[in-house]
Amino acid sequence: MNLLQRLWWSHRLKGSDYQYLFRRDKTNKTTPKEYISLDCETTSLNPAQAELVTIAATKIIGNKIITSQPFHIRLKAPQSLDQGSVRIHHLRHNDLHNGYHEIDGIKALLAFIGNRPLVGYHIRYDKAILDRACKKHLGFPLPNPLIEVSQLYHQRLERLLPNAYFDLSLETICRHLDLPIQQRHDALQDTITAALIYVRLTYGSQPTPFIPK
Repeated sequence: MNLLQRLWWSHRLKGSDYQYLFRRDKTNKTTPKEYISLDCETTSLNPAQAELVTIAATKIIGNKIITSQPFHIRLKAPQSLDQGSVRIHHLRHNDLHNGYHEIDGIKALLAFIGNRPLVGYHIRYDKAILDRACKKHLGFPLPNPLIEVSQLYHQRLERLLPNAYFDLSLETICRHLDLPIQQRHDALQDTITAALIYVRLTYGSQPTPFIPK
């Protein structure tokens, strides 16, 4: 979202509890900037049809990942939850019986993330789903800037080997950066993995151009 769009939404939401989301970040330069690693589990891989099942987020402050205070909620089972969806995230209708209503989950998420930049693996997909839910219930999209960790990884390696091909799968990135590889993925664990990749690439040494097998 560019500056003009932010100004337009800020003006449109004047007097709203959500106007602050579209204001410029005025964080003190001496204070470590905060980011949010985010991941969602949905009923489909099609962003035009997918509905939210779980939402997870973890704060990153400077080079620290705040795993002790995560955001992790389940939503009530959406209509599109079927056997194919269950095979992906292993959450059945019964598992989601006590979940949040979507509007309440979105409001809780906004209170946690604010207008901080969002970090993630395939983060544009997650934002597309959340944008649709936010527009449906609150009338506006998320304003948060995005940081895609696979793109960040590619940029770091391309400095050493321009125009080379790099495997950008999550497992390969973790293996190359010597980060733990989780055998079973869920939304919260994936936020921590994306946060680890971001911190490693931002504050660690330059990765070698050769990916171990």
